[in-house]
Amino acid sequence: MKHKIISPLFVTLPRKTVKDKRIALNMNTYRNLHHRISNDAKKAYSEALREQLEGLSIQTPVEVTYKVYKGSKRRLDKMNVISVVSKFLLDSITEYGCWEDDNDDYVKKETIMPTELDRENPRVEIIIKEI
Repeated sequence: MKHKIISPLFVTLPRKTVKDKRIALNMNTYRNLHHRISNDAKKAYSEALREQLEGLSIQTPVEVTYKVYKGSKRRLDKMNVISVVSKFLLDSITEYGCWEDDNDDYVKKETIMPTELDRENPRVEIIIKEI
């Protein structure tokens, strides 16, 4: 069985007195964030995927395939995006109880497909295939 999950490339953190903070889900941003902001971004990401993940049951082991759809023609190092999206996504799937764990015993293979352009709907599409 295959499961398709659509991941955003950004999360928005609400602020009380200033403009909301938009956090890009990529390694360049992640490594420079304060640990509290990073944790808030991970929580916001998990909440953004709640509707897709709640009640989902995934039989392990699995193979995971990622495909990035970027929003502009700017060059993109997709591994900067995939590294953070993968970490946040697999942790969220585990947190929602969709599978036992996201270690090597359960996630056997991760594949990254070539990037495509989609100006209207930038995202990461993830296919989780039960094997």
